[in-house]
Amino acid sequence: MDQHKKRSILPKSRVGRTVFCIIVTLLAGAVYFYLALPAINFQDGEFYSFLIFLCIVYIVCVLLTSTRTEGAENVVRTPQQKMKDGLTFIRRNCLPVGILLGVVLAAALIGKIISIPMFRAASYRELLDVQTGDFAQEVTQISFNEIPTLDRTSANYLGDRQMGTLSDMVSQFEYSNDSTQINYQGRPVRVAPIGYADLFKWLTNRKNGLPAYVVVDMVTQEANVVRLSEGMKYSFSEPLNRNVMRHLRFQYPTMMFSTPEFEIDENGHPWWIAPRLVKTIGLFGGRDIRGAVLLDAVTGESQYYETVPTWVDTLYTPDLIMEQYDYHGTLIRGFINSILGQRDVTMTTDGYNYIAMNDDVYVYTGVTSANADQSNLGFLLCNMRTKETRYYVAPGATEAAARASAMGVVQDLGYTATFPLLLNISGEPTYFIPLMDATNLVKSYAMVNVAQYQIVATGATVSACERTYINMLSERGVVQETGLPESLTESQGRVEEIRSAVLDGTSWYYIRLEGEDVFYAVSAAQDRNVIVLNVGDEVTVSHAAPEEGDAGPILEAYTVTIR
Repeated sequence: MDQHKKRSILPKSRVGRTVFCIIVTLLAGAVYFYLALPAINFQDGEFYSFLIFLCIVYIVCVLLTSTRTEGAENVVRTPQQKMKDGLTFIRRNCLPVGILLGVVLAAALIGKIISIPMFRAASYRELLDVQTGDFAQEVTQISFNEIPTLDRTSANYLGDRQMGTLSDMVSQFEYSNDSTQINYQGRPVRVAPIGYADLFKWLTNRKNGLPAYVVVDMVTQEANVVRLSEGMKYSFSEPLNRNVMRHLRFQYPTMMFSTPEFEIDENGHPWWIAPRLVKTIGLFGGRDIRGAVLLDAVTGESQYYETVPTWVDTLYTPDLIMEQYDYHGTLIRGFINSILGQRDVTMTTDGYNYIAMNDDVYVYTGVTSANADQSNLGFLLCNMRTKETRYYVAPGATEAAARASAMGVVQDLGYTATFPLLLNISGEPTYFIPLMDATNLVKSYAMVNVAQYQIVATGATVSACERTYINMLSERGVVQETGLPESLTESQGRVEEIRSAVLDGTSWYYIRLEGEDVFYAVSAAQDRNVIVLNVGDEVTVSHAAPEEGDAGPILEAYTVTIR
């Protein structure tokens, strides 16, 4: 059979080939949309990529399905004629799509230009409303049972290790390592969903969903797997329609989202919090959050809230807050000053941590000068639900310098310092730094004074660390000499037993009162009255409140008053 007479599956007419190319383009676009999930929104850069992809697919399809007129194969044409014929063909068949492609590219380019800070410095500077606050007055002292002693890495390590203790789950599910810090029933915790171990495990378990999530107490360092009466059907480990982002995109095709965060409400029910992302400057600039969609992780039902419920803790991400403050700090005197003179230019330091206050979660980060030297000018605290932001003037060491100072004290033990948490200890801004061993378990604690970071105290417990730290502050005249933490409690009774020991050259006395099992440890250097104490004396003991989860038989005491 003549090769030129072979049948083709392609339509012969121009209209038929055009319809065929449109169908191929729509199918390719459907696959692209399903995988990439761009918002149908002209402020979403991925939407422009989607349109450009459709235009290119159509043009390529037209070129691949093009046919010459019958008998044209025997006509000898010069290269110039071939080029002319090709341009004529493209103009006749692809001109509308080519114009659309040019318009899309031009719109994206113009939108990018009108959104850059060079032309909109004032608008970028006003993205974040920063108020100056009084640290000693506004940041109250946090009690020991509210101080997080873990960072994200340590919490994820404990959560993953807890999964290994569940024989009925470990072969089918795994810890997601995607935890969110929240306040749950008045406690700072990290919550994370579990995920399917692999694709086969998803196939066999998807009907019932994910049966549990993990809660890690940031104070007691306890990790628990919370089993659900009905499994979570919607998660990021779902590869198809029940994937969180795909489910949201099909329900809200025009809405842009920041990365959804996993949270639980006060009843322990799991949710995905999807902040609605908006662009407020030009076409692509000025990222901000305006409300959120709350997606039920079990049923898939969702609702958009302009003002989210108060139990939601994470709406604004630390990265977004730091980005907005960097615009505020660097553009304080305009764009040119941010590049050349840099007068009064400030920016956030590398890293952040969280503080729980007033049943809300605040992100903390330091503020330094444009030179990014080893000193901070102050600190930011931002409410992650409302974006209420306070700047506190507190010159001192950066977080990196404080970590190095803390590790220098315990360098013989090889401990690693986590990112600091900012606390108010006796009115002094203080870095609180958990120290971890090689297995990511917290073994000790350090407190470093922000203004004088050579003042470093360590202790095996938070209370011991605080006592040593306050003593060091009083010895250097930073605070009035009290030697006592403010978070003390008193116990009264008759002395039933006294023991003593010499530790590191210091005499310690261990006192047990009638009817109690705990011993109160008092240093003779702290209170000399303990030396003359006798069994049977009626006393009042001032001591640190027991830390939750601490089952030890010894509490540190500071004063013993004989009645």
